[in-house]
Amino acid sequence: MDLTMALAGLGVGIIVGLTGMGGGALMTPILVLLFHVNPVAAIGSDLAASAVMKPFGGAVHARRGTVNWKLVGWLCAGSIPSAFLGVLLLRLLGDDESVQHIVKISLGVALLLAAGGMIAKAWSSRRNGDGPPAEIVVRPLPTLLIGVMGGLVVGLTSVGSGSLIIVALLALYPKLRANDLVGTDLVQAIPLVTAAALGHAFFGDLHLDIAGAVVLGSIPGVLIGSRISSRAPGGLVRSALIIVLLASSLKLFDLSTAMVGVVTGIAIVVAVAAGLINRRKPAAAEPERERVPA
Repeated sequence: MDLTMALAGLGVGIIVGLTGMGGGALMTPILVLLFHVNPVAAIGSDLAASAVMKPFGGAVHARRGTVNWKLVGWLCAGSIPSAFLGVLLLRLLGDDESVQHIVKISLGVALLLAAGGMIAKAWSSRRNGDGPPAEIVVRPLPTLLIGVMGGLVVGLTSVGSGSLIIVALLALYPKLRANDLVGTDLVQAIPLVTAAALGHAFFGDLHLDIAGAVVLGSIPGVLIGSRISSRAPGGLVRSALIIVLLASSLKLFDLSTAMVGVVTGIAIVVAVAAGLINRRKPAAAEPERERVPA
């Protein structure tokens, strides 16, 4: 059992529990680049680890009531069969590098657009306030198609069970709270990654030693992250989502780890500074409110 791989699983597990994202977009590149695992084996093993890890995080959100079960049902109806199709296509294409590259770049662009959209949403919430949870009217056909698209990409690359589907849900349901977004995505990802993992296991792409090491660290990590995200203010979860979206997109563009680390570090500093400024504003506004009656 590789303890270094388990520590990597712990870090990724915390990110997945906090944001619903990062499993494939972070863990698969880590396995390939840092541990020199064959890409197809990394995809299959990462999916198997996610299938074990995500139910723990999903259970925390289910208990906290931050899961939209109607959305979960329609997403799974599309994603489960298309995940098997994605695995089959991967075998037919023979893991063609040009196809993988196109999928990765397309997903990276989508993640950047999603990060921009969340920044705009955070700015709007700061000006207008988060307010009470909005009523979400589920749109069956578009939600089903999101599941189909997400399942296909997950089967091909292991990336997208969180990141891609969160991007699409943000576009289709802009009023969905950040906490509910994370909880819903974690729960819908359970059958999705399980279906894709079974497909890869059928073709012999699952390495139990790799999956076991990742699971060892990721289960406590996802429990920690899920407890934080299910209780945390929407602004904190949004900030974490934006940072992970940014880091994942840069990694998909094949930027160096050092460059991704620098940009992510700057984003964290900006997020912390913005949070401190927002905390000080209400305190500064109180004296003005007291002077008005006088």
